[in-house]
Amino acid sequence: MYNKLKAVEERYEELTEKISDPAIIEQQSLWQKLMKERAEIEEIVEKYREFKQIRTDIDSAKELLNDRELHELAQMEILTGEEKLIKIEEELKILLLPKDPNDEKNVIVEIRGGAGGEEAALFAGTLFRMYTMYAERKRWKVEILNENPTGLGGYKEISFMITGKGAYSRLKFESGVHRVQRVPETETNGRIHTSTVTVAVLPELEDVDIEINPTDLKVDTYRSSGAGGQHVNKTESAIRITHIPTGIVVACQEERSQIQNRERAMTMLRAKLFEKQEEERMKKQASDRKMQVGTGDRSEKIRTYNYPQGRITDNRINFSMFQMDSFMNGDLDEMIDALITADRAIKLSSENA
Repeated sequence: MYNKLKAVEERYEELTEKISDPAIIEQQSLWQKLMKERAEIEEIVEKYREFKQIRTDIDSAKELLNDRELHELAQMEILTGEEKLIKIEEELKILLLPKDPNDEKNVIVEIRGGAGGEEAALFAGTLFRMYTMYAERKRWKVEILNENPTGLGGYKEISFMITGKGAYSRLKFESGVHRVQRVPETETNGRIHTSTVTVAVLPELEDVDIEINPTDLKVDTYRSSGAGGQHVNKTESAIRITHIPTGIVVACQEERSQIQNRERAMTMLRAKLFEKQEEERMKKQASDRKMQVGTGDRSEKIRTYNYPQGRITDNRINFSMFQMDSFMNGDLDEMIDALITADRAIKLSSENA
């Protein structure tokens, strides 16, 4: 670990020198790239330097142990310093873990009703509200991309974008099957039903992240339906794009123009193609896949919402909460923090194996 930290510090010093070079400053794209790289490792370097300073202070205190007057003070300083070193060492291990390059990106969330018919559609609407309220707490922006509502206020499916710094890092573990156990509004005999909803959380990708051959696309236009005022159903502004090689279909009808809907649909397509690539990569690395909390398998039953017991349980880490009302109103941080902590612990154990 220390060799790695030393190499990171040397790179930081090298970058600090380069970004001050007038010749590099003139090349703005290169300068910005180097600035970004330096910013990404700055926290590691600062923590490592703090670690080294504490170790130096401990060595200095040890030299005073033979001094009768300062012996007790030196002992206390050594003890305090060693406790700090243990804490900082753990923080450095976490900081050195490989970072997900998509963590800072915006996300596209797709929610689909699964088993359970109308009750599943209603719960899809409940989850959409939950994620919207969580986004509001984080001051993130939510935009609906495509929706297929039901008559009772649920959704057969709904896709939306959440724009905000670090959105993917906080929401990526939400992908999978969410199971709900509750008495549906449509149930007259008070029986508890079990329904499922599938959630996919995809990072928003740029053109350069995923290359798409225009000849691989089949583009259809149709009239929008749903909210949209006078514009709805009057022009064929909605867009449906089929990626012929994979069979992936995306649609967008929420924007007022065909061009805007096409841009949104292409954003969704890039995200879905990325998801497919990731799934294929993870299948090839099956042993590694078992070492992860999980971020992409839509068939994995990740969470159970048991309304009669007021309990939410994440099945991957066996973590339960009993604040159903606040959780469904967007108070997700405790659950998300537990998932991030579990993921880090697994990665740390695999790094040390």
